[in-house]
Amino acid sequence: MSKRDLKKYLTELNKVQLEEQVIELYEKFSVVKTYYDFVFNPKEASLLQECKLKISNEYFPKRTTTKEKKPKMRRSVAQKYIKHFILLGVDPFVIGDVMLYAIEIAQALSSERIVKQEMFFKSMLNSFEQAIKFLIANGILEDFMPRILKINNETIQQNWYNAIEFNAVVERFEY
Repeated sequence: MSKRDLKKYLTELNKVQLEEQVIELYEKFSVVKTYYDFVFNPKEASLLQECKLKISNEYFPKRTTTKEKKPKMRRSVAQKYIKHFILLGVDPFVIGDVMLYAIEIAQALSSERIVKQEMFFKSMLNSFEQAIKFLIANGILEDFMPRILKINNETIQQNWYNAIEFNAVVERFEY
């Protein structure tokens, strides 16, 4: 069904029928429920806090026993939240904050322990480039510039093998 056909169908429904369909969608599909729950009660602060906790747990897992848990360092956890926030229509400042936080927490880990996986560094560069593009697209790059520069300087200070690429990304947008 095309969007035009859907609009035509919806205009043929009366108010009660339309309400019934929306309620049915709300009850049947969890994504619709999540969307309406957010639209009518956007608790961005608590969503942000929960998100940051999950991301930090990827790099600094909580101990469940006296034995230390090994960090999983999965970039996908942050990416899943970012995608979810974009779908919900969360404020771009919050999304930008999460994007940079994911890189910052990864850098905190790499400052404490040696990371040998090349994919870790490649994925952080990928995240950095995506964050820059998102910030530019939403016209908020300037607001995040101090954090961007700090991330770039940290790659140089920690001697990341791809620090030059991070620097090249920043140099393209510095003025």
